Amino acid sequence: MAFRPHFAREPLVVLREARPLKALFSQTVRLSHLQRLLDGQLQPAARPHCRLASWREGTLLLVVTDSQWSTRLRYQQRRLQRDLQALPEFAGLMRILIKVKPSQEGATRAHTGTVLSAEAAETLQATAEGITDPALRAALERLARHGKK
Repeated sequence: MAFRPHFAREPLVVLREARPLKALFSQTVRLSHLQRLLDGQLQPAARPHCRLASWREGTLLLVVTDSQWSTRLRYQQRRLQRDLQALPEFAGLMRILIKVKPSQEGATRAHTGTVLSAEAAETLQATAEGITDPALRAALERLARHGKK
């Protein structure tokens, strides 16, 4: 029995034919379509910060990058729900849940540290001189050393 290698196929063809991958691929296509519809209803500034996570049983779950965008979307939630319900894909929309998940972009940034002004350093040093607790006094003096010279 001779070994016959399988011919390479396009990844898209494999995704469409393999049974477990087929369901995953169709769900991805569906969510991409729903995301485009959602983007059409969002303000342009909010689009990069808001992603559709799931849509099932009348509940739309949106994931935003930070609490600022969460607050903005909550203020617009009724209008957004009404506008989305007008679309056939969101006809059964009952509620919108908004969750905050910070992007990985912010987590990878290096900590630059806070620069203390000379006036703030002087105030900390003056406060430390009036403190009797040695641990608190030492902590305030350490903070005061971080001031601009």
